[in-house]
Amino acid sequence: MAWTSWGCCPWLVLLSVCARGHAKPVDLRRENVRNCSTSPHYLPVTVVNTTVQLTALRQQMQNQNLSAYIIPNTDAHMSEYIGEHDKRLTWMTGFTGSSGTAVVTMGKAGLWTDSRYWTQAEQEMDCNWELHKEVGSIPIVNWLLTEIPAGGHVGFDPLLFSIGTWKSYDTALQGSDRELVPITTNLVDLVWGSKRPPVPSQPIYVLQEAFTGSTWQEKVSNIRSQMQKHRKAPTAVLLSMLDETAWLFNLRSSDIPYNPVFYSYTLLTDSSIRLFVNKSRFNSETLQYLNSSCTGPMCVQLEDYSQVYDSVQAYASGAVRIWIGTSNTMYAFYNVIPQGKVIAETYSPVMVTKAVKNSKEQTLLRASHVQDAVSLIRYLVWLEKNVPKGIVDEFSGAELLDKLRREEEFSSGPSFQTISASGLNAALAHYSPSKEVHRKLTSDEMYLVDSGGQYWGGTTDITRTVHWGTPSAFQKEAYTRVLIGNIDLSRLIFPAGTSGPMLEAFARKALWEVGLNYGHGTGHGIGNFLCVHEWPVGFHSSGLTMGKGMFTSIEPGYYQDGEFGIRLEDVALVVEATTKYPGTYLTFEVVSLVPYDRNLIDVRLLSPEQLQYLNRYYQTIREKVGPELQQRQLLEEFEWLQQHTEPLSARAPRTTFLASLLAASTLAILGWSV
Repeated sequence: MAWTSWGCCPWLVLLSVCARGHAKPVDLRRENVRNCSTSPHYLPVTVVNTTVQLTALRQQMQNQNLSAYIIPNTDAHMSEYIGEHDKRLTWMTGFTGSSGTAVVTMGKAGLWTDSRYWTQAEQEMDCNWELHKEVGSIPIVNWLLTEIPAGGHVGFDPLLFSIGTWKSYDTALQGSDRELVPITTNLVDLVWGSKRPPVPSQPIYVLQEAFTGSTWQEKVSNIRSQMQKHRKAPTAVLLSMLDETAWLFNLRSSDIPYNPVFYSYTLLTDSSIRLFVNKSRFNSETLQYLNSSCTGPMCVQLEDYSQVYDSVQAYASGAVRIWIGTSNTMYAFYNVIPQGKVIAETYSPVMVTKAVKNSKEQTLLRASHVQDAVSLIRYLVWLEKNVPKGIVDEFSGAELLDKLRREEEFSSGPSFQTISASGLNAALAHYSPSKEVHRKLTSDEMYLVDSGGQYWGGTTDITRTVHWGTPSAFQKEAYTRVLIGNIDLSRLIFPAGTSGPMLEAFARKALWEVGLNYGHGTGHGIGNFLCVHEWPVGFHSSGLTMGKGMFTSIEPGYYQDGEFGIRLEDVALVVEATTKYPGTYLTFEVVSLVPYDRNLIDVRLLSPEQLQYLNRYYQTIREKVGPELQQRQLLEEFEWLQQHTEPLSARAPRTTFLASLLAASTLAILGWSV
C-alpha cells in the first residue's frame, strides 16, 4: 500500500460523484464543482449542511473564551485509521478524507488538506467552509494571525495533539500575542452529544500462542531489562499507540477498521503493570491469562481507560522517571510529566523491539504470505476469464478479492481498503472504488490492485499491475522500469546501519534515468497481525536504519496523470547478506509470492543480473505456492502459476516472438519477401 504519510503527487484528474450510476471521469481544470462565492446554491448532492454544529461549537468556544478552535483528524493514539467514535472532523465539516485539519473562528471555518483530497473536500463541504490547499501548522497559524485579534486564545484538545504538533503550533505563535490553550474537554464531543457513535464494546481476546513470537511475560521482562540498562534509569514506560499494547500482551480486538487493536494505554513500571482499558470487555479466561487477580510485578492491574490521564499525573508526582516515545505520545501526557521526570526519545522501547521480528514471527509472516498469494492468484485467474466479458468493475472486483481472502484459514479480513483502480483511476495513488463510484475493467486499460490481508500469523500488503490487451510501448517501458526499481532494491546488498533515503534511491534510479518518478514513499514496516503501516520501519528519513529481522514493503511506481498508474509492491524481510569479504552487510528476502505481468515486461531493458534475479524469484514462487495450490485442488490456478513463472529469456518475450513468426509465415504463404 502506498505509504500515505508522505502524500502523493497533485493528481488533477479525479472522479466526479454521480447521483446515480457509475462515475464518469472529469477534468477538474475545466469543471467547477463548487463555487460558493458566485453560486452558493449550486452544490453537489454530496455536500453536508454544517450550520447547526458550527453554531453550537461557537457557543462552546465563547463559553471558554476562545477565538479559534483546532480540530485534527486523529484519535488519542495517533492511529492511522480512526473509528467512527473519533471522526470529529468528519462530523463537523462533512469531509470524509483521512487527512486534514479544521479550524473554526467566531466568523470563519477552514479546512486544510493535501492534494489527494481537494476535489473530495469540495464535493462534501458546504459554504460554511473555506478549503485551503496546504498542509502543516505554518499555513494554519498564518491564517489565524489574520483572522483572530491580538490577545486571542486558540483552543485545542491536548489528547489529539502529538508532542511534535503542539511544538510546531506553539513555536509559530510565539511573539504574536496569541496563545495556544489546551482544553481538556473536547468541544466537538460536547456538541456531538448523544449523536456521537458509541465506543466499541467487542470482546478483547487472547491471540493463540501458536501465532505469537513470545509470551507477554517474556515481552514485559524484555522491556524492563531495557529500562534497567538505560543510562537514565527510567522507572516506567508509557505506551500510547494501540498496537504497542496489543503487541505487548498478545491481545487483539476490532476497535479500528482494518487493524485488530483496542482502545488502551499501558503504564509499565519496574514493579507493576497497569493496563487502562474497558474492563468489561474481558472474559474470565482472559482475566486469568493476564494474572489480573494479583498485585505482583507480573500481574496486570486493569484500570478504567478514562482514568489514564489522572493516573499518569499522580504517578509523575513521585520520585520517578517516565520513558516516552515523542513520535507517538500526545501532548496531554507530556504536559503533566515534569520536565525533570520525562525521558523523551523518538520511539518507545516497545516500538523499536516490535520492529524486529524473531524467528517464529518471521516464519508466521512467511506463511501468511503464502496464503495471501493463493487468494490473489485466484483473483487474477478469475479476472483473466471475466474482464473480457465486460462484467467486472473496480468495486465488484475489490469485493471478490476481499471475499477470497476471508475464505483463507486464520483470516481476519483485509488489512486496508482495497485499491482497485482501472485506467486513469490507477494514476491516483490512493484511489479506492465505492458502490456508487467506480469504473468497468476492460482489456484495453491497465489495472492496479493494491490489497492486503489480516491473518492470525501476520499482515500482508501487495500490489500488482496488469494489462490484458496490448499495452503501449511507453506503458511497457514504464512498467519495466518500475520492476527494475523493485528488483534493484530487493537484491541490494548494503552495510548495516544504512539510512532509508540512501537505500530508496535504488528503487527510483531506473525511472530517474529517463525523467520519470513517483510521488509517494517507497516502503513501510508491517506487523504480525497488527498494522499494515507499522512504524518506525521504512525508507523515510525519520525511521530506523534497516536491521536484521525487520519487514518492509518495497513499492516503486509510476503514474501518468489521467491515463494509467503502475505500482509493484512486495513485502521483504531484512536478512544477513553473504559477501566476499568479512563485514556486517544486509539484503532483502522478498516474501510476497505473486508473479508480475509478463505482458508488460520488456525483457530487453533488464540486465543479465536483473533477469537472473527475476527467474530465481519465479522459481521460489513455484516452490512455495505451487504445492499449496495443488493440495487444495486449485488446478486451474496451478496451471496459471506455471505459465506465469516460466523462466524469462533475454530474447523478446514469447508473445512477441510468436507474433513475428506468424507474420513471417503469412508473408511466405502470400509469396512476399520477408
